Amino acid sequence: MKNQGLIIPEHLAIIMDGNGRWAKKRLLPRKVGHRYGAEKLRQVVRWSADYGIKYLSVYAFSAENWARSADEVNALMNLIVEFFGKYEDELREEGVRLRFTGELSDLPEKSLQVVKQAELDSKDRDRIMLNIALSYGGRQEIVRASRLFGQDLLENQIAIDELTLENFRNYLFTPDIPDPDLLIRPGGEVRISNFLLWQLSYTELYFSDVLWPDYSEDDLYQALVEYSKRERRYGKVNK
Repeated sequence: MKNQGLIIPEHLAIIMDGNGRWAKKRLLPRKVGHRYGAEKLRQVVRWSADYGIKYLSVYAFSAENWARSADEVNALMNLIVEFFGKYEDELREEGVRLRFTGELSDLPEKSLQVVKQAELDSKDRDRIMLNIALSYGGRQEIVRASRLFGQDLLENQIAIDELTLENFRNYLFTPDIPDPDLLIRPGGEVRISNFLLWQLSYTELYFSDVLWPDYSEDDLYQALVEYSKRERRYGKVNK
């Protein structure tokens, strides 16, 4: 088995970076790079499931990405619709449950309806959960959670001394999903770019120069090999 000797993360997070630079190197429009990036996601979902990874969270569209050109934003919103229309059968056959994280109400109506339906249609699948961050920002998520807690406090639904790390988690977008064990960022940048700030507290980080559309199964394997070598202490000292 290809995962023999590997420690497999329960939850893998990926910042899918490099689509635009991949396209630029080939003198292609950025939206072509995003299309190839979407095809790569389809492959990585399958590889992850084959390794036994149970949760895969990907950064597809950040809250800051709305500031990009209207042409690029529209292309990305249309790509959401096309992706789930094209690959719904394959995702079902692979047992992929879909979740969407972020301020989804910011999405165009057609894209919003597609993601809502995709999530509903996949709710009984259990081989792997694909959690897609759309219109998402980690700081924004924490502010939103704080507001929700404050609202419950004002309505006497909770007491101030009940605010603990565990309870605060219930106000995040995905309280039922465990924190990522490993974050992979291809594309050459060495930062987390406002992705899952609360959840990444003790996540192992792995950076790669490979642009996302070029990411291979061997690249994923090498990341898992490196992860398997890490000693996760969670702030403690191993004796």
